[in-house]
Amino acid sequence: MFSKEASKQIRQEFWTSFGKSFPYKWTLYNTKLKEVSFKFFFNTEKARVSIDFEDQDFNKRMKYYDKFLAFRTILLDEIPELQFSQEFILENSKSISCIYIEKQAVSIHNKNTWQEVMYFFQENMLKFEAFWNDYEDFIKA
Repeated sequence: MFSKEASKQIRQEFWTSFGKSFPYKWTLYNTKLKEVSFKFFFNTEKARVSIDFEDQDFNKRMKYYDKFLAFRTILLDEIPELQFSQEFILENSKSISCIYIEKQAVSIHNKNTWQEVMYFFQENMLKFEAFWNDYEDFIKA
């Protein structure tokens, strides 16, 4: 068990290490669409790379989620393990829609899993970003 402060420090160390190991300017929130963002997530149980669709207005959120669903086959060709969730509940109980891939049995508190997660993050986020670069104009239209 880690104290809250020790856990915070380990998290900061992971993200700093990831940034130094993979010095790349990720798209993340720079999609120019406030409803669509690319995210990394890592906790004590799993790691996740996702495209999140967030808006309190469900119809607005679905507008973009449905555009990505139109490319489901292309996305699954690139990342066969992808999951599609029209309603995904975050740890803070917020409901979003998302397309994601997870890696189980890894922990941000276990430095022995860090390298595996960093490569998982890089490999899958690069695929999401390549897809975005190819289809961004259609999605924004």
